[in-house]
Amino acid sequence: MSNQKKQIIMNEISFWKQNKLLPGQYCDFLMTLYSEGNNSDDEITGQAKKAIHNVEKRKKFNLAVFFPISAIVILLLLFTIQFEWVVIAVAAVFAVSCLIGALYFAKRNHLLAVMLQLATALSTLGVTLKISTTYFTGNNEMLYIFLIINCVFWLVSGVMMKIIYFTISGILGLLVIIGAWIYFL
Repeated sequence: MSNQKKQIIMNEISFWKQNKLLPGQYCDFLMTLYSEGNNSDDEITGQAKKAIHNVEKRKKFNLAVFFPISAIVILLLLFTIQFEWVVIAVAAVFAVSCLIGALYFAKRNHLLAVMLQLATALSTLGVTLKISTTYFTGNNEMLYIFLIINCVFWLVSGVMMKIIYFTISGILGLLVIIGAWIYFL
């Protein structure tokens, strides 16, 4: 067996021993068996903590990256699939679930909460744009109203939750949309 595989197994055994998933005698026996009596217990314990911590970090990062990518995929689906109401419903459910997840992870995992907030904002923007282009075709006033509602939502969210990027995007979006509405009238 390769050293890398042995090290993974020994890290797992050490984790089991630390969390009392197996009795200590069994873990000591397995450690002696896989280390062939060469490694000290303290060295393996330190390596196990380090390895477990890295795995948890990777899982959190992968989860945090998953939601914005999913939001972008849903945005692409919003404008390519012909059954509008199905995609709007899926995107709306995704936006609501991201919002609930952002509220849940707000105190526990800051990075994941931020990514869920961004995914919620993107999905909500996509849903409102799809509703505007599908059901109010050629009615630019409704498009502007939906965009203003989104920007006000971002602005209020940014002020209430003290999120600077939502506050800035809400203010800039409102200025640009109102300016474009006035210019094109």
